[in-house]
Amino acid sequence: MQYILRAPECLDATIQLPASKSVCNRTLIIQALAGSHVLPDNLSDCDDTRVLVSALRDMPEVVDIGAAGTAMRFMTAYLSATAGEHVITGTDRMKQRPIGLLVDALRHLGADISYVERTGFPPLRIKGQPLTGGRLEIPGNISSQYISALLMIAPALRNGIELRLTGDIISRPYIDLTLWAMTEFGAEAEWSDIDTIRVAPKPYEPRPYRVENDWSAASYWYEMMALCPNVESRVVLPGLTDGSRQGDSVTRYIASLLGIKTTFVKDSAAPQVVLTKHRCTLPQLEYDFVSSPDLAQTFVVTCALLGIPFHFKGLSSLKIKETDRIEALKRELRKLGYVLRDLNNSELVWDGSRCEASMEPVDTYQDHRMAMAFAPAAFRFPDLRINDPQVVSKSYPHFWQDLAAAGFTVSHS
Repeated sequence: MQYILRAPECLDATIQLPASKSVCNRTLIIQALAGSHVLPDNLSDCDDTRVLVSALRDMPEVVDIGAAGTAMRFMTAYLSATAGEHVITGTDRMKQRPIGLLVDALRHLGADISYVERTGFPPLRIKGQPLTGGRLEIPGNISSQYISALLMIAPALRNGIELRLTGDIISRPYIDLTLWAMTEFGAEAEWSDIDTIRVAPKPYEPRPYRVENDWSAASYWYEMMALCPNVESRVVLPGLTDGSRQGDSVTRYIASLLGIKTTFVKDSAAPQVVLTKHRCTLPQLEYDFVSSPDLAQTFVVTCALLGIPFHFKGLSSLKIKETDRIEALKRELRKLGYVLRDLNNSELVWDGSRCEASMEPVDTYQDHRMAMAFAPAAFRFPDLRINDPQVVSKSYPHFWQDLAAAGFTVSHS
């Protein structure tokens, strides 16, 4: 399938964003460990959350999580500490995404896990049993989902966990989000040192919970505001809070450098964010995305299309996402006439270099964020074509409907 996009001349819309996938998936695991069968309110309807709900509800012998990386990491830890024997698997791409460090860490805690096919990669056979826990070291520069997976099961372990993160610690806000979610359900979990987290062996307490809307999804509306030429544009995003624990709430600070003002409105029914537009005079942008790598695609595309040279660091984890996002960004932006280069497998640089635009359709690589980051480019390139647009179901299933409601023309090819 292919979509052809034409952007409106002005944005004036109120958009109901999906619930935060990050918060949903954490609370689902925590509630399951607490023995609760009550789902959180405002649960996301994205693919990643749906497969997790299904797996926790049905606990089949073969748990197929599809392309949901979060579910793979979280369920691997959960199944290790829960009675029963299961095989956990996913898509072909999931079978290429490494999981050896998490498996080694869980084995150190007493887990019984074996590889079904290739060592270091899914699928896995897991025989759940009570785990001892204790002291553990793991590199801090790996996916924070490994770390979160270990932390969330810690209250159920005999000795809890003392987890030391070695080297550089990336995506720290996602770790903090996990600790915050755990403490919301009664866990005793905190940083005991700059590189060490202690979690006591204290069971979770089930409780009603409402999930905040998703700041990662909000980033694409900030991008649209930045690229829309009409200074009268305005977008309202209900369900976002100023004190959010989501790491990607940093979107509002980065976007402020690009001329987008964020106003928080405390409504009696629900809080909301109002986005307005100002002239951007930024000559270039340097930023380290080590704590918020999922925002990189949004701001790479935004800055290139605004003509703002950039040097973005902290992108090493992009190599092992749904696709190699560094290579995908270089390849697809070249189709639009922008020549990027990468450094050290962890940085992207654009110095203003241009080439002739081929205007071939944008490929999405089974990566939801590629589709959503490139869709706003329709403000600069009318009739922009995007292949396999349905990939947005992974995190924002109604993305295209929201674009249509905001005035975009979204047609099929």
